Amino acid sequence: MKRSLIKIGIFTAMALTMAAAPAFAGNSTAGTKIGVLTCKTVPHTTVNLLIHSTTDVRCDFVATDGSGVEHYIGETGIGFGVDLSFKEESTIAFTVFAADMHSGNHKMAGKYVGAGGSATVGAGVGAQVLVGGGDSSISLQPAIEGNTGIGASAGLTYLYIQADK
Repeated sequence: MKRSLIKIGIFTAMALTMAAAPAFAGNSTAGTKIGVLTCKTVPHTTVNLLIHSTTDVRCDFVATDGSGVEHYIGETGIGFGVDLSFKEESTIAFTVFAADMHSGNHKMAGKYVGAGGSATVGAGVGAQVLVGGGDSSISLQPAIEGNTGIGASAGLTYLYIQADK
């Protein structure tokens, strides 16, 4: 069941990206990147302090133009809110629309902030919307989350990532 929810979440994010790609491609500059950033939590790295939580992540960015995969490491969590969850595993799939990017240069690296929430009893789902990025790009990233565990969380969320070379 949990793998099915995660696959559904990733498939939905990819479908949204593919559906939006033609609309953005016609109006974009040569450096626009459209794709999916998939992040998986690193086991045993979660710190949950009720109003703040954090966990390490490993992420892969796959562009819709087939230009390859970029790997990232970082952390995600709730900066301020309520986190009454105990998640065993979590996968977050972000739909990415970013400007001024070229393949292989890891311009997704940066800080992203926004709002999100999730609910889990055994297998669960969540959603996030983040804005931010590196020095020369801004990305809007609606996300779908699939996780296992128990609990609920909501608040101001964040994702900090850097190149994993």
